[in-house]
Amino acid sequence: MFRRLSVASALLLSASPMPALAQHVGDADPWLWLEEIEGERALDQVRQWNAATEAELAESEGFAEDEARARAILDDEAQIAQPGTVMGSKITNFWRDAANPRGLWRIANLDEYVAGNPVWTTLIDVDALGKAEGQSWVWHGADCLGPEYRRCLISLSPGGTDADVVREYDLASGIFVDDGFVVPEAKSSVTWFDADRLMVATDYGAGSLTESGYPRIARLWQRGTPLESAEEIVSVDPAHVGLSAYSVDDGDTRWPMIGNAPTFWTREDWIGTPSGEFVKLPLSRTATLQGAVSGQLIVKLNEAEDGFPAGALVAYSIEDIVAGRKPVTELVMAPGASQAIEEVATTDNLLWVKALDDVSGRLFALRRADDGAWSYRAKALADNSTVHIVGTVGASDTVFATVEGMLEPPTLFAVGPGDEVTSVQSLPARFEASKMKVEQRFATSKDGTKIPYFLVTPKDLEGPVPALIHAYGGFRAAQTPTYLTAQPYRAGPLGLFWVEDGNAFVLANIRGGGEYGPAWHEAALREKRQNSFDDLHAVAEDLVAAGISAKGSIAISGRSNGGVLVGAAMNQRPDLYGAVISGSPLIDMQRYHKLLAGASWVGEYGDPDVAEDWAFMKLYSPYQNIVNGTRYPPVFFYSSTKDDRVHPGHARKTAAKLSAFGNTVYFHEYMEGGHSVGSDNAEDAHRAALLHAFLQRELMGEGE
Repeated sequence: MFRRLSVASALLLSASPMPALAQHVGDADPWLWLEEIEGERALDQVRQWNAATEAELAESEGFAEDEARARAILDDEAQIAQPGTVMGSKITNFWRDAANPRGLWRIANLDEYVAGNPVWTTLIDVDALGKAEGQSWVWHGADCLGPEYRRCLISLSPGGTDADVVREYDLASGIFVDDGFVVPEAKSSVTWFDADRLMVATDYGAGSLTESGYPRIARLWQRGTPLESAEEIVSVDPAHVGLSAYSVDDGDTRWPMIGNAPTFWTREDWIGTPSGEFVKLPLSRTATLQGAVSGQLIVKLNEAEDGFPAGALVAYSIEDIVAGRKPVTELVMAPGASQAIEEVATTDNLLWVKALDDVSGRLFALRRADDGAWSYRAKALADNSTVHIVGTVGASDTVFATVEGMLEPPTLFAVGPGDEVTSVQSLPARFEASKMKVEQRFATSKDGTKIPYFLVTPKDLEGPVPALIHAYGGFRAAQTPTYLTAQPYRAGPLGLFWVEDGNAFVLANIRGGGEYGPAWHEAALREKRQNSFDDLHAVAEDLVAAGISAKGSIAISGRSNGGVLVGAAMNQRPDLYGAVISGSPLIDMQRYHKLLAGASWVGEYGDPDVAEDWAFMKLYSPYQNIVNGTRYPPVFFYSSTKDDRVHPGHARKTAAKLSAFGNTVYFHEYMEGGHSVGSDNAEDAHRAALLHAFLQRELMGEGE
């Protein structure tokens, strides 16, 4: 494979097409052919690289044991049965384990579920369905129409892509409806308007998609008529990101909605009235709708407005909006300086808010009084934990929430409107946490900003030891400290394996995420992107200064947007980092907007075709800043051929360029699985074992 290979030695691995990698190094982009996703030449190259990586790492000592253990952890039946849709006295769940790698959609009695002893009945066996239909189906979800819950829209993806097929399912008979609604494979957004009409934003043919590849036309489709003849609700400019169809529930009232994203960070929404008319919401484009309760639309402000701070929740009267009257703005909740409102859910009478406070989760229940004042009540859950709202029971004003820490396995709670906090399911420990410790530390970035990070090490640590830092730093996505068996994301229990080796694992909360609200994100937006790279460097330097690790012994890990992060960090500080993990990465920032969904992210990064934007983007774009003659740390790229969000060409081209310049590169591209959904747990388990072998070899000197 590419371990410490010069161009000449790389050629020994494959007679063709690797010679092309050496012959055209002087060209503007000699590896453009690797962007041909299903191109025979490109796929042949991918297969050779995959085989070389397998031969190099899968033979490492302990690899088989790692893969088997990772698979056992991911497939363990002792896992939280996450709540799905509550349908009266019933609740659904989607379940995957060793016997059902593609999963079971199933249903049980709600009371038995809350009591922790549900008896499940399978509705759809995705493995069996795929086998019967000759398709590699991956579950994308179910949308069931209340209050009868007789019919559902089932979304299934071929191989795990973002694109899927939507089919109507009859819950009582347990079969797909003959001559029912079917939306063909596309990146669609579909939901119920009523029992006989759907709102459908999809690919209607030539001219119906945006430049980002998402729908630009939403239609109201009447049962029994052709989809192509459905009545148009709204259409938007092709330069916009795209349309979505969804709904919000206010108690028993369901409000159909159409959303448009002119850019990634701007929105405009329409609400469907009982007459079938759609009324545009009078919101600023930077505000985001969160839900509805007590006759109010709940909106999050991402910029300061009308005297209310950025990050606050406000409310607007639905009755006023539908009637065409200008609604009064009510303050619902404003976060403090160390806080960020991250998740919002509604029940029939309550608004539920999960907030972060110095990156630790807090849960609040809010109620509106008749005079428009909002009161809130904090719920007693564990401190210094990650809290996620995972479901609601509207009629009883109950919310389901998971609580976990890096050393504490998840527990699912049912939290009621009063003091009721019931443990529904608590997972057993999957490793010996008593031998480890976790702490939150703060590094100081280049501009003086304090950057929090979570550090897990053996209790008896005597540094310096190799360290693995995982970070993201973009799109307002906060990184919170979840159980170590699932860290980093899509790498199975890699973090656990690494700490058990006697090393340090770090989750860094760099700017660009949502850990401290909109300002934390905006501090690394567009021309300020360098702040996120400086933050990562600061965390690494803090580990060195504290004697926890040392220069050259620190690995950095980033996925998706994190590929920009680790690529730029590698280029800027090859002296500081000893290894790099780059998963499903974004790397070529000069062409990213021309590849798959890339155009939708111009609001985050900038437009490289605009000279003023490229002036700051070119300073960090990882692909363009790889320099021949510089010795970069070893890099492991992983991606998916079927990823229809982040183009696999980013990883392919960068692997080729680095290896042609004589650097150490490992590469593994899965032929199935999308960007955020793997085909099954086997993929993540295998990846965990490969990455563990990579880190052991490059930072611990094992397996040489």
